[in-house]
Amino acid sequence: MIYAVWIPLLVPFAVVPAACRLADALAPARAVRLLAATGAGLALCTLLALALLVVPGAGRLSVVAAAGDFVHPLTVAAPGAAVPLAVAALVLIAGCAAAVTRVLRRHWSQLHRAAGRGRSGGGELAVLRDSRPDAYALPGRPGRPGRIVVTTGMLHALDPAEREALLAHERAHLAGRHHLYLAAAELSARCHPALRTLRAPLGYALERCADEAAAHAVGDRRVAARAIGRAALAARDSGEPSTDRPAVALAAAAGPVPRRVAALLGRAATRPRAGRAAAAVLLACLALSGAAALDATYDLHSSIEIAQGENP
Repeated sequence: MIYAVWIPLLVPFAVVPAACRLADALAPARAVRLLAATGAGLALCTLLALALLVVPGAGRLSVVAAAGDFVHPLTVAAPGAAVPLAVAALVLIAGCAAAVTRVLRRHWSQLHRAAGRGRSGGGELAVLRDSRPDAYALPGRPGRPGRIVVTTGMLHALDPAEREALLAHERAHLAGRHHLYLAAAELSARCHPALRTLRAPLGYALERCADEAAAHAVGDRRVAARAIGRAALAARDSGEPSTDRPAVALAAAAGPVPRRVAALLGRAATRPRAGRAAAAVLLACLALSGAAALDATYDLHSSIEIAQGENP
């Protein structure tokens, strides 16, 4: 266990180069699923590895040893390192739990405040009287559907065909429940620092999914590309970014807009081999981390049986 338990803590650093290539080289929907699954899986393996590091040190406490009927001390870690490692791992677990709790509370608070603004008018669309160009998909809360929030400033910046494309883009975010993928990436990033790098490619892949859905809905990829570009320019030229948009709300003008427009217009270079290679790396990292965590768990279980005077 002393060697296998470190693998889930180190593997996330290896996914960074592959994750950055994946969003451009793979189909958007596949990239979203793979990036989200990789982030969540590696985060869970990280927490499991930290928990496994806590047990040997805790087993040297008389109270824990008595509760576990330990006849012998656990042998999965060196005596001098077991307690310091356990303390450090416990502190990290507590830090992760506190960070995850803060994120959840912040997101819920933001959704609660934004819901008041999103209720102006009936149906799925809420038009706000605001000169600042903005549009985003506001996730729903339990018992309430999501809404598309758009300002009058954004509506004035686009022509009718572009407005239709913009609304189709935001509608795709709501239909695909893309905010859940974004929230999962945010929570995973709180469990391991290397997983923060997954948020940018995942956000880009989510926007690309909505871009493709908008192009399909209006039947014209050029109109969809023009709507995204003009919405981004209008939001940039206003010079007053909205502070009312929740962190989990996705907006058409977000992310690397030139890359998205190039992809819609077919000007982005396709690299299927690079996409398959990046996907293989992510899957291999996820499998390696999971296998190492399971191996460390088995070793710890065997050590507990030995400590209890039983045959391994």
